[in-house]
Amino acid sequence: MPRYRLLIEYDGAPYVGWQRQTNGRAVQQAIEEAVAAFCGEPATVNGAGRTDTGVHALGQVAHIHLVREWPADTVRDAINAHLRPEPVAILRVEQVHNDFDARFSAVKRYYRYVIVNRRAPLALDSGRAWQVMKPLDAAAMHEAGQALVGHHDFTTFRSTECQSASPVKTLDRLTVVRDGERIVVDCSARSFLHNQVRSMVGSLKLVGEGKWAVADLKAALEARDRTACGPVAPPDGLYLVKVDYPD
Repeated sequence: MPRYRLLIEYDGAPYVGWQRQTNGRAVQQAIEEAVAAFCGEPATVNGAGRTDTGVHALGQVAHIHLVREWPADTVRDAINAHLRPEPVAILRVEQVHNDFDARFSAVKRYYRYVIVNRRAPLALDSGRAWQVMKPLDAAAMHEAGQALVGHHDFTTFRSTECQSASPVKTLDRLTVVRDGERIVVDCSARSFLHNQVRSMVGSLKLVGEGKWAVADLKAALEARDRTACGPVAPPDGLYLVKVDYPD
């Protein structure tokens, strides 16, 4: 059976997340229905990351099996035709070897969190960024964030519903950069815990407001205690940006 790799963009606001669930419509479900409408056969769409309710993607990756072999561009265009008017787009499709797995073959994932730091309401970024009205010190947030980089027990920044076998992860990179009223937090790692990025961003916001110092963030990490985490940032500003695979 031919296997195809899909590069996907979506607005996560209308969905209960990537993964098919019983409590609402999922991105995975929307794509699977579009595939079935296109080729008349059921197909499971396997994603690289299980983004949560309201979380967006600029570069989600998934793979599917189809019974019949089709040109990659035909697969892309046909799925997109049946996705309309869903806010989901298949950006690129390529046929891959059967040993490719969107989730388990991934070697690095990149997430971005966008904060708009202003008092005026969000006209264009509503639902796509976290509005924080109080001035934030992005440089202090970046400095504090370096305490999270490396190999750590991230229990403090892990959802109580996380199903990962271990809270220990290696965070390869975390940067906080201000561009005018936008503050962008970029993180990369092989894998992340459930709610890890949003939990880290919520705690970094406390640093930006001057409520926490660098030492407070370090203490929260070292506590290995979920109750030591700051308020979790909302899903609106979180994006799965890219997934890397071996060459």
